[in-house]
Amino acid sequence: MGEITIEQIVSVDGYAADRGGGIGFFDDVDFGDQASADTEQMRWLGGVEAILLGRRTYEMFADYWPHADPRVDAVAGPISRLPKYVVSRTLERAPWGEGEIEILREGPERAARALTAQYGSVAVWGSLELTDALFRAGLVDVLRLRIVPVLIGAGRTVAPPEIGGIPLELIAGHRDANGIVTDEYRVRRSPRPAGATT
Repeated sequence: MGEITIEQIVSVDGYAADRGGGIGFFDDVDFGDQASADTEQMRWLGGVEAILLGRRTYEMFADYWPHADPRVDAVAGPISRLPKYVVSRTLERAPWGEGEIEILREGPERAARALTAQYGSVAVWGSLELTDALFRAGLVDVLRLRIVPVLIGAGRTVAPPEIGGIPLELIAGHRDANGIVTDEYRVRRSPRPAGATT
């Protein structure tokens, strides 16, 4: 089985979205030379085999990335190349540039399980409602946080509050010249007690 990696851009105070669910704080961040292929983000993307999105994040991505120039924003290359899927029960179609991407209508858990049976590494970006469901179902293998040097005071955290304490193991860390810190954590799952049933 493959792995699910959730990647979120978060403020220094730990928020992935503002109080209204927006990501306007991204506009206050200097992400550096986006045209460079020699970045930590590009190295990580080299190991990703598929992308899974929630409906709202898909709509934001579909509005921008199909038309992005890889010479200006290097990650446009792998985003264009990689197989992409959106979890939605309401979308009728999922246009992407001149084509379409596949809609997975069976819900987050079944969609994630189907993709990890097919791919070794599946990345989930943003998509906070989708990632909440994956955390609740215990299907997150790696949490990758790109911590940007901005404070926003309040907002939406990366995980639903009811999941309680989930131990994490730091497996990688990187700081770039613009002060963006990328920390990658493996989710440590407790072994199932003997005789436990599902």
